[in-house]
Amino acid sequence: MFKDFIYLGGPNQSTSVQIINGKVSGNVTYSYVLQPKAVGEFLIGSAQVNYNGKQYETKPLKIKVVKGGASAKAQKNGSDSNADIAKNLFIRAFVDKRKAYVGEQVTLTYKLYTRLNISSPQISKLPSYNGFWAEELETENRINFDIEMYNGQRFRSAVIKKVALFPTKSGDLKITPFELNIPVQIRKRRTSSNSVFDEFFNDSFFGRTETVDFTAKSNSVKIQVLPLPEAGKPASFSGAVGAFNFTSSIDKTDVKTNESVTISFTANGTGNIKLLELPKIKLPPGFEEYDPKQTENIKRISKVSGVKKVEYLFVPRVPGKKKIPEVEFSFFNPQTKKYVVKKAGPFLINVERGEGIAYEQTGTGFSKEDVKLLGKDIRYIKTSKFEYERISDLKGLQSWFWFAIFVPAFILFVAVGAKKRQDKISGNETLMRSTKAEKTAKAKLKAAKKALDAGEEEKFYNEISKALFGYLEDKLTMQKADFSLERAVDELRKRGIADDLIDKVKEISEKCEFARFAPENMNQTAEQNLYDETLSLIVKLENSIKKKK
Repeated sequence: MFKDFIYLGGPNQSTSVQIINGKVSGNVTYSYVLQPKAVGEFLIGSAQVNYNGKQYETKPLKIKVVKGGASAKAQKNGSDSNADIAKNLFIRAFVDKRKAYVGEQVTLTYKLYTRLNISSPQISKLPSYNGFWAEELETENRINFDIEMYNGQRFRSAVIKKVALFPTKSGDLKITPFELNIPVQIRKRRTSSNSVFDEFFNDSFFGRTETVDFTAKSNSVKIQVLPLPEAGKPASFSGAVGAFNFTSSIDKTDVKTNESVTISFTANGTGNIKLLELPKIKLPPGFEEYDPKQTENIKRISKVSGVKKVEYLFVPRVPGKKKIPEVEFSFFNPQTKKYVVKKAGPFLINVERGEGIAYEQTGTGFSKEDVKLLGKDIRYIKTSKFEYERISDLKGLQSWFWFAIFVPAFILFVAVGAKKRQDKISGNETLMRSTKAEKTAKAKLKAAKKALDAGEEEKFYNEISKALFGYLEDKLTMQKADFSLERAVDELRKRGIADDLIDKVKEISEKCEFARFAPENMNQTAEQNLYDETLSLIVKLENSIKKKK
């Protein structure tokens, strides 16, 4: 019946009864609230009713719909409405300090203030942290409001986002606003009609409200970043800023040749643990060194703190008394405004001759690839009699002889070329990161899959973010300290990557961020789809970047 209209409400029933001269009469009215879908003439069909076995019906109703226009008063009312909402619903962004050194933590807090009835907010635009390395601090998954006085008025307030910012360059840096789209319930304005019924039903007792979307926008924040002082800067300083303890340990000092030894360095305290570089050891000749193992445990509450540990495993091959030189770990403490140097070592190791083969010490060291043992027994020269035949020229040689000469030479040539290319990649850390970017990202996605299967939602979204952002850092050869989503998007555009892939990067990033505000809106199917989308996106980006080279 109402196919050309949008059904807004009804049926609303009203009944009236009359008694005149002892005769009772009455009527029942059904009303509907409709909104036309388009301009034109439309027909509302007949309504039927069966009473005492007899069928009754109304006449069809023809309605003409014309195009309407917003009056100047209505537009003014809309503008006034937004202004009124803005006074009672807003976001404040503030930092714990307006002046900081390069590498010093600045805590940025976003707080939502409201005096209105609101629903679940959705992210409209994320802030930009250009010039900072950002670490999300832990907050409640759900928004919990407290009562707070602001500018002499009582508000409900809640912390919606906290970020630890570490400046990567000096100067005046600006943080762009954070925007949320928030559904707001407001009371409907009275109509211009003089009807007594409109006045009656617009009474506050009936509480007629409507929901409008309002974009709450935070203020921008400026921070003055000071360069680190040059005076007193130690040679071992590699950019660590904060307050740290530094310890070392060695598992044994008396060993035999071919036994492993482990030296560990540990730094713990407050600061940007993620970007911390621990010192490297320099081994004397006669040691076989293996790749170090690095672990970290980071807490992101109000201050970023934690522990970072590196373990060096090596094997002595030459007996004797060995000395591993001391190492230095230095950092700048912004509280005291001074550099601090921590030392470890030297380490003295007594190496005795053990079982197996021990190599004589030479003037230079060697790694595990330099010497390969072919066998433990002596290959004796064979002294039995044998006869040989002299060939006067090369014409008598068989074809297999030439095959045996040239094929190994060709294989050797190919192997040497491959080895040179591998050495070039290994020697260039940036090139190696870019080459292995896809493989590394897929390994991180496995951790996200495990978290998904275990029902750990927060860890799942963190691992998805790490996989995507880690891939972009490695593939676009960007340092962690300089990485931001905006810079990554600009770099992808410079390389000619399709807009749909760039939009997908933004979409996945926003989904991971949005999950913190409305985790109840997510489900197992949506999370599985997000995992599949991220894996597909990384593969497509890899293929697209390779084609553009």
